[in-house]
Amino acid sequence: MSTHLVSERESSLVFVWDQPGRRRLAITGFVLASLVLHAMCFYIFQIIYPPAVALLPPPGRATIIAPNSDEGRVLLRWLEAEDPALASTTQPPAGGKSLAMPTIQHAPSYLARQPALREIPPLPPDPAVPSGQPPAPIAPPLAPNQMVAKITPTMVRLSPELEAPDSLPRPEMKFTASRHELPQAGQFRIAVDETCAVRYCFVTRSSGDAALDEQARQYLALYRISVPRSPASETRDRFVWGTATVEWGNDIAAPSSPAKSVAP
Repeated sequence: MSTHLVSERESSLVFVWDQPGRRRLAITGFVLASLVLHAMCFYIFQIIYPPAVALLPPPGRATIIAPNSDEGRVLLRWLEAEDPALASTTQPPAGGKSLAMPTIQHAPSYLARQPALREIPPLPPDPAVPSGQPPAPIAPPLAPNQMVAKITPTMVRLSPELEAPDSLPRPEMKFTASRHELPQAGQFRIAVDETCAVRYCFVTRSSGDAALDEQARQYLALYRISVPRSPASETRDRFVWGTATVEWGNDIAAPSSPAKSVAP
């Protein structure tokens, strides 16, 4: 019964699954043969490089030819034959006469006798036309005329609302500039109270020199201006505003130069 079942199971399978003993031996033999062949190839086709040999440069040689040897005599004869100076110069024979001219001492005639020179006749005088450059001592030059600079005083011009017929005493002007450049005209906005005194003064246009602007503001603060007032204006405003323009002249003192420091 069991044998019949095994035969039916084997007939139902497509492949027969036996133990592959021979195939394992074949693969092992191929691997060993491959290793042997690779070892033989490495041994046969190996590259053997020849040993490097360092070749030294040949030593220098110097050949000396003695003049009493055959080689030296041949070389000297060749040099004598190839000398271009022998062909370019004329060599007179040893027993010939010299063709050089004798030296003759020549004495010119003007060395023995000095010729007499004629004098130049004087020029005829011409009294009609006097000489423009007579032979006389030159007068020393006169000293140049010194130009006296005209002093232009500094002026203060007031606007029409501040102009008054009454002239009050003005303070003395004395300004000192801080720069050497010529200042421009400065303009100030001032306010005059009922006592004819300047109560406010503001710079509206600078002269280019801050020191001169401050001096001019202090000068205008000492001004006394008698401005005519109406009763209506006195009740409405106690200040009269106007413009004062300071036109600078050449009476401004120059800035003092700083003292030079002396090195010890």
